Amino acid sequence: MTILGIDIGTTKICAIIAQKNNLGDTKILGVGVAKSQGLKRGIITNIDLASKSIKTAIGEAKRAAGMQFERVIVSISGAYVKSMDSSGVVNIPNRDIGIKEINRAMQMADYNANATIPQEHEKLHVLPYNFIVDDQSFIEDPLGMNGGRLEVQVHIITVQRSSLINLKKAVKLAGIEIDNLVLNSYASSIAALSRDEKELGVVIIDLGGATCNMAIHVGNSIRYNDFLGVGSANITNDISMALHTPIHSAEETKIKYGSLKNISSELIKLPIIGDEHSSHEVSLEMVSNVIYARVEETLAILSNSLNKSGYKDKIGAGLVLTGGMTKLEGLRELAAAIFNMPVRMAKPKEMEGLFEILRDPGFSTAVGLVLYGSGYFTPYEIDSNKKLRYKNEILEEGKNINILQSDEDDDDLLRGEDLRLDSNIKSSNLSDIDKKPNRVAVFFKSLWHRLTQLF
Repeated sequence: MTILGIDIGTTKICAIIAQKNNLGDTKILGVGVAKSQGLKRGIITNIDLASKSIKTAIGEAKRAAGMQFERVIVSISGAYVKSMDSSGVVNIPNRDIGIKEINRAMQMADYNANATIPQEHEKLHVLPYNFIVDDQSFIEDPLGMNGGRLEVQVHIITVQRSSLINLKKAVKLAGIEIDNLVLNSYASSIAALSRDEKELGVVIIDLGGATCNMAIHVGNSIRYNDFLGVGSANITNDISMALHTPIHSAEETKIKYGSLKNISSELIKLPIIGDEHSSHEVSLEMVSNVIYARVEETLAILSNSLNKSGYKDKIGAGLVLTGGMTKLEGLRELAAAIFNMPVRMAKPKEMEGLFEILRDPGFSTAVGLVLYGSGYFTPYEIDSNKKLRYKNEILEEGKNINILQSDEDDDDLLRGEDLRLDSNIKSSNLSDIDKKPNRVAVFFKSLWHRLTQLF
């Protein structure tokens, strides 16, 4: 299977083509990067310009890969995203918990949340964080267990419908049909976090060009997410305004001299806005002070969000920072002081064919997208297509269930596959199979009966 992951950021668009082989290994074949147009703070403001940027990035990736793709995974910004918790309970008459029973419980939790979801929002992810079997909590995986009652507690992430539609239109204008949408902080966590960090509790913040996206993982599932419409581009604007120099000159200054601990009194020459043939001298200390003020304020706001989340006392692994802004010298030390916890600077995990450019922390989301498409995600999940994804198994139309072996050497990632049902049976109607018998239902009942005898 060949996967195209498209990270649609405010400052750049990155397209990656990767291939998953029969052994489950993923190899990157091509990458394309284009400057973003028609986006502001993670939101599409001009569909035509955005689609041209997307098309350019995809074209570069296709030329590098030399092949087409079968599946398209696209990131969506945390702007205008809301989240909430819900739960669902189902009885298990035959006391054998199979994937159908897990799906019923998750669909129930999904349904129970409908009353609290704003009318203009659509569900993006339904992520379970706790399974309860007969009042026994924190069951890691209920599949195959014996019990008369199954309860699931889930974290539901929703996105504003208008921004979702605009994103789909922009991608479609670029000649691409989306298969799945993934929250960018979720994708970043797939590429940057280890299994141990998730289990211990961890905060990940993707510090991007114009946005900061935060997610809190506790027990291998997202429990909280937040968004801040500030990024490294704001540092550039601050330098431009404070030092009265053009934007392009401010960006060059940030890249060349950007530091949070540079107290040098060395003078540099910068052109003047409106008269670039003239210049004036400024000290590096002043440049550092401007950068420090913006970064300190940004981290303080994010730290306040963590405090308000109610999960700070459950964070055992500390803070993980990724994204382009992490290249600022002294950022780790400042973040550790503000958040009062250990800080790790993260790049995307190593994988076969990883281009040198993708080793930059600014590409964590893009790498996470192709990993998501390859089967690395929360063990059970209702995705943007309202389909249940689950680990180690795949159910395809006209085929038997195959048990896929996890890579035991990979301690950092969880494996998973899609639950693909017959096109005539929608996942939301799984609970009605027994009520409306047909040949497909009889086949599934017989198949599941035989499978559950194996556990």
